Amino acid sequence: MEQSLIRLLKTDEIECRVSVIKENGLSLLLYKDARVDQRILDESFGPFGWKRSHQSIEGNLYCTVEIYDKETGEWIAKQDVGTMSYSEKEKGQASDSFKRACFNWGIGRELYTAPFIWIPAGKAPIQKKNDKFYCNEHFSVDRIGYNSEREINCLVIVNERGKTVYEMKQEKAKRQGLETGGGDSITEAQMELLQKELQRTGVELQAVQARYRISEPEKMSEDSYKKVMAALAKTKSMEVA
Repeated sequence: MEQSLIRLLKTDEIECRVSVIKENGLSLLLYKDARVDQRILDESFGPFGWKRSHQSIEGNLYCTVEIYDKETGEWIAKQDVGTMSYSEKEKGQASDSFKRACFNWGIGRELYTAPFIWIPAGKAPIQKKNDKFYCNEHFSVDRIGYNSEREINCLVIVNERGKTVYEMKQEKAKRQGLETGGGDSITEAQMELLQKELQRTGVELQAVQARYRISEPEKMSEDSYKKVMAALAKTKSMEVA
């Protein structure tokens, strides 16, 4: 139901947030906020065609988003849990659980197909204070495109002055290192290939870990490895970035 009714996100509905920042550059992640979810739910199902509720389970706040199915006359529910916010704990969990539940309905799910967004230091004013790096620059999505599978195949990021700082390299993912045995962890050869791709692109390993929630790179799953390598293959080499 959601694939036929829920549209893809527009450029002004996507936020860019810094994920990892180092001396040589920073990585960005793409987000949507709760207002976008509310607007798309209204557009897709009408203001009276959906509802949300929250409940606490073992100290965690869950959100349930229900959609009214006119064909069956039933409410269809999808639920997810929120994560704690550093400020306004309850409000943060409520908002996060709502956004996650909306992901389950397909709103903004295309953001999971985004490539690594790595901006080298030459294109971002990175500063250091008290042994920590920071950047006050704001970034936004200037252009985005999708293929027939609802995957991102075109992406342009600009700074607050409108200058392009990242452009997705449109090419088929390299197959090098993707045909593997299917064990519980990657091989030494696969790890070497990953390191070479990181060196080529200038992407930090920490950015990879943050993007795919990997605690120990050497023990990542086969599926995670394939996603990481495919995303890196779409990233420009550091020399031409």
